[in-house]
This record gives sequence, structure tokens and C-alpha cells, in this order.
Amino acid sequence: MERIDLANPVFAAYAAAACLMVLKTVAMAWATVWKMMQVKGGYRAPEDARKTPLNPAPRAGQTDPDERVERFRRIHQNDLENVPFFLAAGFLYVLTDPAHWLAQTLFYGYAASRILHFWAYATAKSHDLRATFWTIGVLIIMFMAARTLAAVWGAF
Repeated sequence: MERIDLANPVFAAYAAAACLMVLKTVAMAWATVWKMMQVKGGYRAPEDARKTPLNPAPRAGQTDPDERVERFRRIHQNDLENVPFFLAAGFLYVLTDPAHWLAQTLFYGYAASRILHFWAYATAKSHDLRATFWTIGVLIIMFMAARTLAAVWGAF
């Protein structure tokens, strides 16, 4: 069986988790726009505050930072800073031919940690809780990268 093939259950688990993370990251951009439209503010560029069909009644201050919008921007930024490392480490980890149960646990554990991180951030839970979910995800990435390095070095 080829390692990079959806018939390989390890690669299939990675592909599912990777797609979830890509969709979640892209969805955060839409969530940020939705929040801007909802609060009618937090726009970034001066032209965003011009009168348009989507902004029929511009008002002063629409380009001022709005904490409700900025919170979603920070969540999106955090995804952009973390998810690519999962995509790379997870793909390389697949090449080590890990046990299916372990790979599933890592891949889906990472996805769960990012979804829980989003929930904690979006609902303004404590920093400690948010940091716990972030740390779980980072430890998973580090484990996969370390196991891949060990496999590489063991090949020589």
C-alpha cells in the first residue's frame, strides 16, 4: 500500500484532519467579516467606510478597532501561525508509517485542540484554558516532528 493514498488509513486520517483545519482557518476569515458586518465597524481600510450597498449608512469611527472584531482577527492570526506547522509535520509523520491508532489520536487530537482553542478564545474563557488547548496542539506537532526526525536519522 502506498503511504500517500487515501486507501492508507493513516493518510486518510491525516487528510481528514488537514481538511478540517484548512476549512476552519478559512472560515475564520469569513467569521471576521461576519463580525464586522454585525457590529458595523472594525473595518481596516479607509475605503471600507465608504457608502456602498453593503455599507449604506457609513458613520465616523467605522475604521476604529472594535474588540469584538479584533478577537476574531486574533483567532484567525493564531490559526495562520499554527495550522501550517500541523499540515507539514502531519504529512511528514505519515511517511514514518506510524500505527494507525496513534496517528488518528494525534491528527484528531490536534483538530480537537484547535476547535477547543477557538471556543475558548471566541467566548473569552480564561487565558489558562485557552493556553492549555494551544499547548496540546503544539505538543502534538512537536511529537510528530520529533518522531519524523528520529525516523530520518534512523534511516542512515
